Amino acid sequence: MSPSLLIRTRLAFIALALGTIAAGLAVHWRRQLLPPALQDILGDALWAMMIAWWFGALLPNTRPAPRALLALVVCWCVELSQLYHTPALDALRRTTLGHLVLGSDFDVRDLAAYVVGIAVAFSLEAIQRRPSRAKRTC
Repeated sequence: MSPSLLIRTRLAFIALALGTIAAGLAVHWRRQLLPPALQDILGDALWAMMIAWWFGALLPNTRPAPRALLALVVCWCVELSQLYHTPALDALRRTTLGHLVLGSDFDVRDLAAYVVGIAVAFSLEAIQRRPSRAKRTC
């Protein structure tokens, strides 16, 4: 990948991550718009998409499938870490940032939401990478 393409690719992934963060915060703080279960699942799926985009920014030369798998492993590890409790860790999880990054309580539904979020990110990237019809006919 040329240096200019590498920079553009990284910036695109960073923009996607920041946009996903904005969407996730909107879902998190606009509680009255969605039923609680849907809000939780959508928020978790968006969190996983954001993780996938950050890995795209960090590893733009890596193929999408390994990046998606890496993002899923990170998401699942964070979720599984919620089974571990110490007073200091629980205090961190009670802060806004700690809750948004680390979560608070393990929920098996979240594991599935992460799969969905990463699958959406992976699919969007695959659609974007697919040659356009105009390029294929030339």
